[in-house]
This record gives sequence, structure tokens and C-alpha cells, in this order.
Amino acid sequence: MAIIVTGASGLLGTALAGALRAEGREVVRLVRRRPQRDDEAFWDPVEQVVDLAALEGAEAVVHLAGASIGGRRWTPAYKRELVTSRTQGTRVLVDALRELSSPPEVLLSASGMDFYGDTGDRVIDEEQGKGRGFLSDLCERWESEARRAGESGIRTVLARSSLVLSKHGGALGRILPIFRMGLGAPLGTGRQYWSWISVDDWVGAALHVLRTRDLDGPVNFTAPSPVTNAEFTRTLGKALRRGTMPIPVPAFALAAGLGEFAREGLLVSHRLEPAKLTAGGYRFAHTRLDEALRAVL
Repeated sequence: MAIIVTGASGLLGTALAGALRAEGREVVRLVRRRPQRDDEAFWDPVEQVVDLAALEGAEAVVHLAGASIGGRRWTPAYKRELVTSRTQGTRVLVDALRELSSPPEVLLSASGMDFYGDTGDRVIDEEQGKGRGFLSDLCERWESEARRAGESGIRTVLARSSLVLSKHGGALGRILPIFRMGLGAPLGTGRQYWSWISVDDWVGAALHVLRTRDLDGPVNFTAPSPVTNAEFTRTLGKALRRGTMPIPVPAFALAAGLGEFAREGLLVSHRLEPAKLTAGGYRFAHTRLDEALRAVL
């Protein structure tokens, strides 16, 4: 039986699809253009069109599609795109799943640690409630659309992902050129916690969730050892064998350059623990930031 993946051309989708195929699993990518290969099927969230035949009888669906949070400055128009790409896309996909005579056993739908808002230095597990802010509201609406799959008996897992470490993209990929020039520096006070996970462990956690039938609801996709932004800066500099700037980038400068994304994405604190993954028996390949950075770099 096939595993259906949306957002399969992105960082996480590419890595997950490769791991599934390495296990001999059949992967079908939902694409928004005319399918060009046997392992592709069409969907168009805007026009509310999904190839139901491709979904019928699938083993699992992994939903990763959505506009990049850090890809652009948050203009009002782009904030609407961030919301629409997640809520409407998830709604259309779940509506399609609810129409199937043979629906998948599990839906793994992306979400983010931003659900919790700024948590300061408190350690947060999946029992923590929703926080405040645009991203927290966005995650709540995103997850609400995905949870509707559970009403049809589909086990639904919400992957609240932390900062994914990969040199091929994502947040780390965007800041690597700065650090390689020796210009990396703490952001704001540097005391805010950054929760992280290596791309290998993100994929490993996803495979674990797909196989573990008693796992559902929100799951923190994060390594068990979050660090402060200042420590992250020092550790990345050492991994690259480059010095870092001793003077932090002021919060007001970040806000002036990056706007609301800086205030909600870079300067807030997320000190997460992977309570459900740990209780479910998942073993992390990388539990320390320095070893994770060495592996991905």
C-alpha cells in the first residue's frame, strides 16, 4: 500500500520520501502540476481538487505542504498566504480522505512548536496549551483542520516540529553563509531557548509515528536537549571552525529588518521536550547539538 506525501519536494518531504523508498515502500507524491511520473498524483488546494483514486487504499498520508514561514517578510498579503496554504490545503485534503471507502490508517500532518507561543525558560511537553501570537493562532487553525480526519476514524498525528537542522535548506541552511563568513552572532539577548532536531531524527520520528498505532494527537518533533540562542551560536561557530561576533544583534535591528517574523520566530523562547516520542520508545540518533551539527554538516 502506498504512502501519500504532500510537500514532497520540500526539505522534509524529500528526506522522508527517500527514507521510505529505501525501506522498499511505495511513495506517491501529490503535486500541483500535471503528473509526469507514475509516483505522482494531482491535487489543487485552491480549486479544491484531489485525485481520490490515488488516495483510495493508501496506508498513510503525510501532509507537509505550506508556504515557508521564514521565506519572506510578513506583509499582510503574505500572512494571508501563510494561513490559506495551511488551512485550506489541509481542509481540502481531509475532505478528500473522508470521502474514501478505504481511507488510510494514519494522517501525519505538519504543525510547529510555535503553537506554544513564547514559553520562556519553562520546559514544555505536549500537554501545554496554546500560546499567543500570529503563529500560535495559525498552528491552532492548521491543527483544527487536520483533527477532522479523526472524526472518520483516521489516526491523526500533529507533528509540532522544532528547528530542523539540515545544510540543504530550512533555517540552518539560510544562516550557514553568514556563519561561514564569521559573522554569526546571538540574536537579541541570546537567552531565548531554541529547540532543534536533526533532519535524520525528524525522518526517524516520522517513521516511528507511522508505525506506532497508539501514538496520536500532538507530538513534539524535537531533540531532548534544547539550547539557548547564544549557545546555539557558539556551537555552530565551533562546528564550522569559525569565530562568532561577540556583540549580539539587537532586537530592534532584527525587528526593523525582518518585522513580525523576528519578534515571533527568532526572539521567542521554545524549550520543548519530546515527551510522547520518548515514552513511545523512539531512540534519537542525535541528542546533543554539537554532534547533530557535525552529522548534518
